[in-house]
Amino acid sequence: MKLGVAMLSIGVTVCALAAPPGRAMDLQLKGKTALVTGSTAGIGYATAEALLREGATVIINARTQAAVDGAAASLKAATGHAPLEFAGDMSKAEDIARLVKAFPRVDILVNNVGRFIPKPFEQSTDQDWYDTFDLNVMSGVRLSRAYLPGMRVRNWGRIIFISSESAMQIPVESIQYGMSKAAEIAVARGLAESVARTGITVNSILPGPTQDPKVTAALVKRFGAQRVEQMTESFFKTQRPTSLLKRFERPDETAALVVYIASPLSSGTTGAALRVDGGVVKSAF
Repeated sequence: MKLGVAMLSIGVTVCALAAPPGRAMDLQLKGKTALVTGSTAGIGYATAEALLREGATVIINARTQAAVDGAAASLKAATGHAPLEFAGDMSKAEDIARLVKAFPRVDILVNNVGRFIPKPFEQSTDQDWYDTFDLNVMSGVRLSRAYLPGMRVRNWGRIIFISSESAMQIPVESIQYGMSKAAEIAVARGLAESVARTGITVNSILPGPTQDPKVTAALVKRFGAQRVEQMTESFFKTQRPTSLLKRFERPDETAALVVYIASPLSSGTTGAALRVDGGVVKSAF
């Protein structure tokens, strides 16, 4: 009994030393440069904001300059820090080449950009599949290939693929999307194997259904709902019945995990597919 009390006392002391009351955790991201693709809305925007708050230099991206400018102004207002900007289509190799030329050093690569084309399998076209694969998968492949050599030289880096629970439970409304998200996990694991015994880690993050104004509007129309609350109830009853949250996740809930994995504190985590899916995937592993 005395030994148990002593061990408890030691544990409390260690916890107190590790996390002093009232002091925020320092994720040690100051001086790091992060690129977040598709970062003017949703998870990408929330990730850029969280990285800026932690003191990282952040490059944001969208296809149009107007979208990038708008997000940059919003991020500066929210965090007090202005991000760097790049407008370009990440499904195009030439735009990625321009990006790498403009920003040759990236310590943290967050491959977030992606598209979801809801379409029954029989109605999907070859181009739907090619477009989905080019943006969702090849953008991350090309950017990783470009920035990995510099990470090797510095013996430090983070490559993160924003995959989806749809990689594990392929959605019938967009099989090509599920395929692309499963491919991202495969690429991430293979890259992690290739940088074994270095200071570089590669992981994939699997969010669940996430709040998005465009998707919400489309789902309200699809379910014939009068209110978002009705649509949410219908969606999680019929489309994602295994969800434990029974609601759409906020982008910042995923961003919190992404930013931790981007930090030096996550050095023990690599080659992993990390779920922040609200319990949608019915598995304990």
